[in-house]
Amino acid sequence: MKYLVTGGAGFIGSHLCDALLKRGDSVVVLDNFSTGNKQNIEHLLSNPSFELIEGSILDAEIVDKAVGSADHVIHLAAAVGVFTIVDKPLESLTTNLRGTENILEASHKQQREVLIASSSEIYGKNAGGALNEESDRIVGSPLKSRWSYSEAKAIDESMAYFYYQEKKLAVRIVRFFNTVGPRQVGHYGMVVPRFVAAALKNEPLTVYGTGSQSRCFCHVYDAVEGLLAVIDSNATLGEVFNIGNDEEITIEDLAHEIIESTGSSSVIEKVLYEKAYAAGFEDMQRRIPDISKIKRVVGWAPKLSLDSIISDIANHLK
Repeated sequence: MKYLVTGGAGFIGSHLCDALLKRGDSVVVLDNFSTGNKQNIEHLLSNPSFELIEGSILDAEIVDKAVGSADHVIHLAAAVGVFTIVDKPLESLTTNLRGTENILEASHKQQREVLIASSSEIYGKNAGGALNEESDRIVGSPLKSRWSYSEAKAIDESMAYFYYQEKKLAVRIVRFFNTVGPRQVGHYGMVVPRFVAAALKNEPLTVYGTGSQSRCFCHVYDAVEGLLAVIDSNATLGEVFNIGNDEEITIEDLAHEIIESTGSSSVIEKVLYEKAYAAGFEDMQRRIPDISKIKRVVGWAPKLSLDSIISDIANHLK
């Protein structure tokens, strides 16, 4: 199979390219390097089964040509990271909405199967325990930039689903929960690489808010396996699946664990949200995935621990 991976130079995308090529598939990457990094795919450029198209998902002509060159589309390209969304909300909305619309329309025109990557952000402030694919969305005011990513990803999912229902486009949707690992960078707000980088330099680890907010972190190697399992199954057509690890940890405990794991002399510094973000910034206290559906349908479950994640990120940064 020949796969088009939008955002293939990004964190998850580059690992996906590695996995696809390793199993014998061909890969075309479409990326404008706004958040992706050419270094992530540099080792693939000489591979005859790999092709790079430098361009934007907002360019409908480029998208149409790229989609037509492949058998299957995996749409990962997006404006990502809390800092990006809060600082550039209009640009982020345009990328995430119009870009996905271009991908879906081209996929329908060319009759290509497409997987849309979504996010646990769509659940917003729902902190009612493990979130399954049918859990309610609870988001703040549409005038708060913090929730614009959640809104955009929810609309992306709706568009994809109704392309499936009304136009019979072969669509699959996955929601990633806090995927982390080598090649991820901390300057978009991703907490684990930010903490590990600081710990390796023995610098303070900055925890926003009280540190009691909790998350579940999934190794990118596990996440890519889950993504491929969804792509490879006919039982997943027209469905949405959570991809994540359901082991919960508070952000303060995460900071302590990273300091201990890296043998760092760093200290933890707490900063109020008001000082880190614009006034009125909101966060969610808990975010835990219910992964029973993906386990049941394709038999996927994460295998790698938080210790493995910290170790792999530390080795990569070193």
